[in-house]
Amino acid sequence: MAPTTSPKAVLIDLAGVLHTGDDALPGAVRALDRLRASGLPLRFLTNTTRTPSNILFAKLQRMGFTLAAGEIQTAALAARTLVRSRGLRPLWLVHPDIAEEMGDSAADPNVVVLGDMGAHFSYPILNHAFRLLMQGLPLMAMARNRYFMEPDALSLDMGAFVAGLEYSAGITAEITGKPAPAFFAAAQAELGVDAAEAVLIGDDLADDIGGAQAAGIPGILVRTGKFRAGDDAHPDIRPAAIYDDFSAAVDALLG
Repeated sequence: MAPTTSPKAVLIDLAGVLHTGDDALPGAVRALDRLRASGLPLRFLTNTTRTPSNILFAKLQRMGFTLAAGEIQTAALAARTLVRSRGLRPLWLVHPDIAEEMGDSAADPNVVVLGDMGAHFSYPILNHAFRLLMQGLPLMAMARNRYFMEPDALSLDMGAFVAGLEYSAGITAEITGKPAPAFFAAAQAELGVDAAEAVLIGDDLADDIGGAQAAGIPGILVRTGKFRAGDDAHPDIRPAAIYDDFSAAVDALLG
């Protein structure tokens, strides 16, 4: 896939690209200001499912980023939209901080919806989900990331728990966030451009670049966040370009 130097829209991952924890990455605020000044429409895509969208928005603003709440697309809100559009009765297994945003669980659920519960994951909770899956309920997972970057080191993400439930119940989860092509396609469609006219900037080879590639969107990989040595030599996932950080990627896009 050839590098995209004149896109009509830009999709941007958050954690690991613009910030780590509560701190903006060096040069990211200024680079986003430059990108916004270009007039290109933007969407911010995140698999973060521990933080409500309004709190995430406020956090990014405190770091100095200029964006609108409606520009943020989260895996959690994508799950809620799917559940409501299909008229499903969910059992929400999510972090307490986003429970209110998701809504109440049904007394008689017909789908298990899993988010990143962090330290609230437990054997009783996972075993309850397993038993429901064995009764035939489908599993909807907000993401299947392997790990994420915290200020001190990488940390285990929810993908391990998704994989465990899939293996034990012999089922395959429906993913609502990255790398599901529909997640990228929804953002691209909102911006009113064809897939090939957009570009994504991310730090996760599989979920950012691989997911965008599956949706027909060129992906730019940055060497920050969860980027690991060897990500630039994957046999199947081919970034359109690789840059040291978000600032360098913006420089290349704007020329």
